[in-house]
Amino acid sequence: MGESRSERKRELVLRAARVIFARDGFSQAGMESVARSAGVSTATLYAHFPGKADLFRIVVEAALADIADRVRQSAEAQGDARARLRTFGMAYAELYCAADSRALFRMVIAERRRFPGLADHFRDHARMALGGTLLAVVGDLARIGEIAIDKPSWAAGQLQGMIEHATLVLGLVAGDHVMPVRPLETIVHEAVETFLARYAVRGKAA
Repeated sequence: MGESRSERKRELVLRAARVIFARDGFSQAGMESVARSAGVSTATLYAHFPGKADLFRIVVEAALADIADRVRQSAEAQGDARARLRTFGMAYAELYCAADSRALFRMVIAERRRFPGLADHFRDHARMALGGTLLAVVGDLARIGEIAIDKPSWAAGQLQGMIEHATLVLGLVAGDHVMPVRPLETIVHEAVETFLARYAVRGKAA
């Protein structure tokens, strides 16, 4: 069965609210603006979301689930260590170069004092969904003998950090739509090669 009318309206509200919260911030975002942008009445809006804080929390939860799915799929890639790590790396880099992803991170950071529990949940869930995907790939590569790693979580964090610095950090500092000077393929290639230079088993992925 398809979505009900009520479910469709709820989805329209969430999409509109995500744009408005990212653009205006929590304090300046108005429920009336969200309702108008979504094409629903304020009565309908409040029937689904009792208050702006409730709406904000749900927007963040839904957005996080959406962006995490983009990276999770990269774990299904086939090939040797280099191919699999590059597939993850490209998904990760593209995620952090997407304006909506950067806006989401910026929004959560900006509202941390108002929503400390939500910020902590966001951090923990992102670590599990994004870092957990790479950790699964790294763990499998170690299991089959392509890489040798004592601390998989540390190694995974190193690869993530090399990509994050050139993508997400740039966006948070310079603006959601500012892209790296280097092509993403180059950023990912250099990060993966650095990783493999440290951890690849000789004769396997090096």
